[in-house]
Amino acid sequence: MASFKTSIPSGISSVKWTDTAASSTEVEVSTASINVQQVRIVNTANSTKLYLKMYNLVASSLTVGTNSPDVVLPVEASSTVEYAFDPAVAFGTALCYAVVTAGGTTGTTGPGTAITVEILTS
Repeated sequence: MASFKTSIPSGISSVKWTDTAASSTEVEVSTASINVQQVRIVNTANSTKLYLKMYNLVASSLTVGTNSPDVVLPVEASSTVEYAFDPAVAFGTALCYAVVTAGGTTGTTGPGTAITVEILTS
């Protein structure tokens, strides 16, 4: 998986998280409280609508398809979508995410081709 953090010197965010291989496997962005200000999801390589599910849990407590996500963001097939939050969405415990083909709590099937997820946090 190709994911990394980049510090941003100014603007609304202090850290940009980029994952160029997002799938149904949970990814732990932070093990502490964190605020999400903006999310960009690139699903141009898939012909299926996908859902980015964000959880206020550490990875060791998360089972994708069982735990209820705190935020679910859809992205249509063959498209890119951006979400901005004002105020930011607060995750008081931690932040993990996964990308699957079903909305809601259930669903463990990942995209046919991994997608890119970018998250601006503070």
